[in-house]
Formats: sequence, structure tokens, C-alpha cells
Amino acid sequence: MVATRTDTGARLANAILFPVVGLVLLAIAFSVALIAYTSRSADIAALNSERSLLRGSTNLQLELLAKEQEGVAVWDQSFFYARPETLSIDWLDSNVGLWLFANYGHDQTVIIDVDGNPVYNSVRGKRMPVEQAAALLDDVKPLVARARARFIDSFDRLPSGLFYIERPPSGFTRSLHETGMTSFEGEPAMVAATAISPELKQFLSKRRAPAVVVSLKKLDTARLQALAERSGITGLRSIDDPAGTPASMELRNPRAQHIGYLAWQAENPGSSILSGVGPILFFLAATIAGLTGLVLFYTRQNTRRLAESEARAQHAALHDSLTGLANRDYFASSFREELAGWQAAKGLLGVIYIDLDHFKDINDTLGHAAGDEVIREAARRLRVLVPEDATLARISGDEFALLLPGCESRERIEQVLKRMQDRFAVPMYIGGNHLHVSLSVGASIAPDDSLSMGELLRKADIALYSAKASGRGRWAFFEACMEEHVRTRESLAHALRDAIARSKLDVVYQPQTTIDGTKVLSVEALLRWTDPEMGAISPATFVPIAEETGLINDLGLYVLRRACQDAAAWPHLGLAVNVSPTQFRHPRFIEDLRDTLEACNFEPSRLEIEVTESVFADNDNDILKILTQVQEMGVRVALDDFGVGYSSLSYLRRFPFDTLKIDRSFIADLEIAPHAHAILSTIIDLGEALGMKVVAEGIETRQQAVILQRTNCDRLQGFYLSRPIPPSAIAEAEARLSGEDQQAVPLRA
Repeated sequence: MVATRTDTGARLANAILFPVVGLVLLAIAFSVALIAYTSRSADIAALNSERSLLRGSTNLQLELLAKEQEGVAVWDQSFFYARPETLSIDWLDSNVGLWLFANYGHDQTVIIDVDGNPVYNSVRGKRMPVEQAAALLDDVKPLVARARARFIDSFDRLPSGLFYIERPPSGFTRSLHETGMTSFEGEPAMVAATAISPELKQFLSKRRAPAVVVSLKKLDTARLQALAERSGITGLRSIDDPAGTPASMELRNPRAQHIGYLAWQAENPGSSILSGVGPILFFLAATIAGLTGLVLFYTRQNTRRLAESEARAQHAALHDSLTGLANRDYFASSFREELAGWQAAKGLLGVIYIDLDHFKDINDTLGHAAGDEVIREAARRLRVLVPEDATLARISGDEFALLLPGCESRERIEQVLKRMQDRFAVPMYIGGNHLHVSLSVGASIAPDDSLSMGELLRKADIALYSAKASGRGRWAFFEACMEEHVRTRESLAHALRDAIARSKLDVVYQPQTTIDGTKVLSVEALLRWTDPEMGAISPATFVPIAEETGLINDLGLYVLRRACQDAAAWPHLGLAVNVSPTQFRHPRFIEDLRDTLEACNFEPSRLEIEVTESVFADNDNDILKILTQVQEMGVRVALDDFGVGYSSLSYLRRFPFDTLKIDRSFIADLEIAPHAHAILSTIIDLGEALGMKVVAEGIETRQQAVILQRTNCDRLQGFYLSRPIPPSAIAEAEARLSGEDQQAVPLRA
């Protein structure tokens, strides 16, 4: 009951208070608006008056400029010496150009002959080439044309057929002239074009165009000051951009082209009045606003708190707490809205899945705190890269999703993806470590791929898998062939899991012999899989699937156990087993290796595990610790495929491998590349200097084997000596290579 009364009282108070406060505020607002309008109108009227005065003063100065020309333009001698038959440039220079500069300060004077061509040009009294007046004459061409036309129209015809020029009428000026504005040395200038006319009446047989004198005065500081005084304004200046300067007048040349502005300090009488009453108005408004605020504060405080609490709850429900990005629910809601309102005119809709490569390794090696910081940094980078109308969300763990609406083409989506990859090429500095975190990205497009949210998300996920399968650190758009690949992958993964569980995988062995190829010293275990339905499947196909589906550790242990069990029959031979980088980095690798050796009662010194340089991709120090533990168990370590990594020598220096296996690409080049033999000898000498056994794998021809016999290589391995064989054929291979049967390989010289 109390709560009901309180709510009713609050509503009644609001019903009375708000209208009264509204009326008061409306009255004050109307008064302030009326005063501001009146002030503004007074300012505008004053500004228009100042502009009119300035325009009138400018026109008067232009007429004075024409008046100054009159002395040299309305003159029989000028009329005589400016005509083609009696043209005298020296006379014109002394009596026109120099005279106008010396007496009136004309900055430039140009004389145009009766044919309309410039014959004289002077700048500040100094004669200059007429070509330099081209820009000026182009600007004032309309003035010259009108002055010449007025002169021609002034001819009168006598009954005899002769024409005569009447003396110009008396007045402020007696000349036929046109005035305007132009540019001189980057500044506005006043210009006048006056027809050169005789002082007295002249009789001519035909009408002819006059010569014209054109002169100008630049509006420099002194002339602007004089013009301002005549106009009754202050602060007159020439500017290029009137932005922020309401008191301005545009200047245009005779061709109506913009050449600048004249700006001045406006009087603003209305603003002056307003500034006087402004403090009082401000005080009144502030007082009323303060009282209103106090009243409204208490009545609305609880409502505001409730709204804020609701907003926080809503935000938390729709956003990820770690990154502040939208969460899966918000993303799905935005996705449904975009699809519901999609039309062809809106363009394509891009659906993008983003995954951080090898994020689990960061968590395993640096801890979850570092992993969280990587997620936050990735979110910050993505947030600044995506367009404003896009929806970016964290879906789970290290996975993000991006919705790109209104894309005009697929290339637009590719531009966004490229910016992402470029930004993530810069390492992150996390916990004192520089981490290179790359992105794998998959994308689908509506309507090309579907207009169903579920289908678009599924196809974007398929494209993401394709990008990861292609080497990570790249993007892929969904293609129809990817679905078949996914189905094949799932089928292979299921069959592989079943084959491991039922021991349906075979292990074969390829011998490693002495340098002369006559004695088998060790064998390398190689995995083979023949499915009853799919037939023989290459390790290059099923090993990557095992890594992606988490089967690689089980697969590696399967090979290790089978090899140790089979090798028990050959106690005189060593055993080499390949270990994948994923299996090697598994937290239980050392324990699994020790348990396998104990279960099979296998001598550790007979076992050699082979690793590639890719095992060092993330954290060298941790990997080196594991390798050291392996050696301490008595197991030997070989560096496989040496020579194809970018930092092979640094690994050899930091860790004492027992064996160095030369990559088969160096062996294949022995018979075709001119420097292959020297490179091979250098690698073998390097291994010998570091105290390592050197194995050359991939021997395919007799010639390759013969070349290697001339080096210090320790062992040979390849199809020429023996293909991978089942365990039952090891004894036969030893006999064949030693020459005890007729199929021995003839390597000895």
C-alpha cells in the first residue's frame, strides 16, 4: 500500500511539476530567442550597410583609376603614336607607362594596338616583354572588348560618307573606359581599360578600333587602409578563404571568375547589446535550470538508477566480458535482422569466421593470463579494422565472427580481410614476449552461398577449415568443392580412428646402410594405411587429418609401439622413428616415450627419434628442454630434412643433435646443379665438425650413391638401396645388400 501511494504521489507531482517547469523554460527560451533574433538582425543590417559602403567606395576608386588614365588616353599625341602607322614604343613608355607609375603609382600598364595585340608592357615603370602580360590581358579581355566597342559606336557618319569622332562628353571623366578587378602578384588589384581617343574632333574615311591602355593598382596594405577609411570600416584586408569571417565581400574578375575576398571587422551592434544583457540572461537561465535540476534530481534519481542497472544487465547479456565485443547471442540477433531486411539493392552480406592460429600453444606455454591478454589485443586490433556498420563478436575462446553488410562486391570483403592479415603480421608484446599471432579466416557470402543463417555460418566454418588446412595465416571464401572435402575429411578421420583402435595400420621399414651400401646399420619406421574401401591412403593425406582431429598423439604412439615390438627381432640394428611437432609438444610426450620403452623392453640407445625444424616454431627454450630430457634417457635425436629451414645453423649451435639427415632435395640436385656437390660436402663437413652422424636420404640413382661415397657421409638411405619393406623382409634386404645373394646392389668400386 505504501509503495502504491508513493508511486501515485510521484506521478501526481510529475503531472503538476513538469508542465509548470516546461512553461517557465519555454517562456525564457522564447525571450532569449527573440533577443538573439533581434541582435542577429541588427548585425546583419549593419553588415549589409558596411558591404554596400565598401562596394560604393571600391567603384569610386575604380572611376578614379580611369580618371588617372584620362590624361594619357584622351590625348591627340597618344592617339597618334599608338596607331600602327606612327607607333612609337619609346614615346609610349615615356609618356604613358612611366608617367602613370610616377604620378599615380600604377603597378602595371599595358597598351593594346588597334588590332588587339599588346605592343607595350611595363611593371612599376620598368619596360617588360609583352608576353608577360598574357595572363592580365586574358583576365581583362571583356573590359578591353567593351571599351573598343564603345569607341566604335561613338563614330558619327557625315552625308559625304566620312566618319568623325566626337570629342568625349564632359563629366567626371571624358574617356571611354571600363573598370573591374583582377589579380596581380597573387593579390587583388583594381584595373581600368580606356580607349585612346583624340582630344578634338577627327574625320576618318572609315571606322577603326582604338588602341587601349590597360593599367592596374594592386590593393596593397596602404590602399586597403585608404579604402577602409573612405568606407568607414576597420581591419580591411585581402583573404583567400572567408571561413570564420562573416564580414567579407567576394571579388571577381571581368570573366566572373573568383579572385579573392575583402574582409573587415564587422561592427555587430546587435551582438554588443546582447553581450550587455547576456550575463543577466545567463544568470536567470542558470538559476531556473538549477532549481529545476534539484527538483527533477530527487524525482528521477531512482528511475535513472533502475535504467542504468537494466542497461548494464542488457549489455552484459549481449556482450563478452573479456573483450567488450558482442557475444554469440547478439551476433545471431544482428544476423537475423540483416537477413530479414536484406534486399538486392543493399549489396552483399559477408559472414566471416576468424580463428587465432596456435592459440592453445600460447595457453600451454605462457599460461591463461597471457592467453586472455592475447584475446584482448586481438579484439582491439579487429575493432579498429572493421567498418562502422559491421558487427564483430567473440564467439568462443579464440574464435571471432564478423558480419559485413552492404558490400558492393567480393573485392570489398577481401580488402577488409587483407587489412586484418596485414595488422596481425605485427607481433604482439605480451608478458615480456613478442608473439607472432596469425589469423585463419573463412568467409561465406549472402545471397551467393545462401540466405539462411545456419547455412551461411556452416559454410563460413567450412571455409575457415580450408584456410587452416592450406597452411593457416590466410583466408578462404566458401566454394562448393569444400563441402566434399569436409565430408571426405570426416570420413577419413572416422576410418583412421577405427584403424588405430583395431591396429589396422602397417609399419614398414627403410634401411640405412654404410657408405658403401653393403651393411644395414639402422632402419626408419614408416607408417602405411590401406583401407578396405578407400584403398591405399598416403601419409601426406591422413597425417594432417590426425593433427587437426587430435589423433596425432595416438597415431605417433601406435607407430612407436609397433616399431619397438618389430625391432626386437633385430637387436643388431638401430631404429629411427619420426615424431611430429604436435606430438613432440604434447605435455605427456616424455612419459609416453619412457612407458613405451619399458613396456617393450627396448634398449633406449637403439632408438633415434627424428624431428624437423618446425618443432621449434613457438618456444625454443621449452623444446630444447624436452630434447635434453630425451637424450638423458639414452635416446638419440636426429634433425630431419636439414637445409630447408631458415635457421638450421642456429639450431645446430644451440642443441647437440646426434644425427643430421640431409634433405633429399640436395641429393636430387647432385646430377643437375653445378654447385650441389660443393653444398653437400659443406653440410657433411659441418656435421662431422659438430660430432654428428650424417645421413643422406633420398638416394635414387647409382650415380648419386657413387658421388656420396667420395664424401665423409656416414649413412645412405633411399629407393636405390631399398624401398620401405615389411618387417619380415629385413633379413632378406640385409643379405641382398651384403652381396650374399645375386641381387646385391653393386656400389663398391
